[in-house]
Amino acid sequence: MNDVCAAFRRLHETGCFLIPNPWDLGSARLLAQLGFQALATTSSGFAWTRGEPDNGVSLREMLEHLSLIAQGVTVPVNADFEGGFAIAPEAVGRNVTAAIGTGIAGISIEDSTGDAANPLFERALAIERIAAARRAIDASGTGVILTGRSEGFIVGRPDLAATLDRLIAYAEAGADCLYAPGIREQADIAALVKAVAPRPVNVLVGSDFTTVAQLADLGVRRISVGGALARAAWTGFLAAAKEIAEQGSFTRLATAVPFATIDGFFSAPKQ
Repeated sequence: MNDVCAAFRRLHETGCFLIPNPWDLGSARLLAQLGFQALATTSSGFAWTRGEPDNGVSLREMLEHLSLIAQGVTVPVNADFEGGFAIAPEAVGRNVTAAIGTGIAGISIEDSTGDAANPLFERALAIERIAAARRAIDASGTGVILTGRSEGFIVGRPDLAATLDRLIAYAEAGADCLYAPGIREQADIAALVKAVAPRPVNVLVGSDFTTVAQLADLGVRRISVGGALARAAWTGFLAAAKEIAEQGSFTRLATAVPFATIDGFFSAPKQ
């Protein structure tokens, strides 16, 4: 097990930690300088930098992105690897092996299909996809953390019992950490933590519905923000750009972080 993977694994053992989501190397380095102990990529935030919608980048582009982020900071990086860029378990395993080669310390595999009529992979196939990812990690000897994600709450299937059933099965198939993006109610989060215990749970926070302290009290081990930081950055950009385009004025630029402050972040040693 390499040092960065070991450090990432230790973070999952006790307490509750934040794992914010940069969308490029600059945002990753800035977050590391702010003191976050680990980072996670965001498929949506990265896709937007390429002028594509979420899930719109290729496997090659994703691997290049993961390598850039993981090798550009010294803290552990978890990869948002979407659905593994394949359907068949064997192909998922091969792609996970390629992702491990980029230097990541963790990787997540989703069970969403992208098909609105059937948004989740059939349960048995979804489980085998997680098992294939587990085999690939074990074969690598790296100790990369595997996160099993069930997407029902964000693809129109907000069934808590079914989601818990899948996550329990993913844990049994080898997932180290469990994650159901879209779960927001405290009772649901508590039920998830209990269902997969003692394995750690990741909760997505994309808006102001909770606090770190509240999630820690529920037993949540890891908190990510997905594409929310990227959306916040785009919010400022769009507001300023629209003012220039529609009103011919520049007042929003006056509220921007000073040049010297931003430039100073990137003049500091890499973290």
